[in-house]
Amino acid sequence: MSRITPLDPPYAPEIQAAFDAIMPPGVPPLVLFRTLAVNARIYQRFRAGGLLDRGLLTLRQREIVIDRTCALNRCEYEWGVHTAVFAAKAKLTPRQIEATVLGGEAGWTEDEAVLLALCDELDATRTLSDVLWTRLGRHFTPEQILEIVALIGFYRTVSLYANALALPLEPTAARFPQTSG
Repeated sequence: MSRITPLDPPYAPEIQAAFDAIMPPGVPPLVLFRTLAVNARIYQRFRAGGLLDRGLLTLRQREIVIDRTCALNRCEYEWGVHTAVFAAKAKLTPRQIEATVLGGEAGWTEDEAVLLALCDELDATRTLSDVLWTRLGRHFTPEQILEIVALIGFYRTVSLYANALALPLEPTAARFPQTSG
């Protein structure tokens, strides 16, 4: 049970319009959106900070960053939503999906490996080493690097919301892989 009761329909017209803009037709809004919309200002700011539009990264690069960031933040809620909705579109293999949570080699390209290293280093140290900065620069432009860091920060915030509010997992979302042993 969520710590804050999510909004139930009927929604205020401006909230309904916001939900309609982000959700596919006929799909109810996610618990995260309905919970944040309890405070219309917070929900408006949250939506303004989203980076799911066509940016400077490929869908696959974006989803690798989002999935790894959510996994590092132990946010099964958002990891599961993204994995269920975007993993196939991003052509992530089952082993790669698992590796976003458990780590390990999964046939990543060099640019994908550096994205994962960036997620890991920012999570562990809250900064970026010169060595990793140089590696990033071999694969990404400064504009792309800014977008990657913003993506990590945004999904860290999403993870904090979902975890702090104890959001129930979406019924159609994926679940974290279990470690063996």
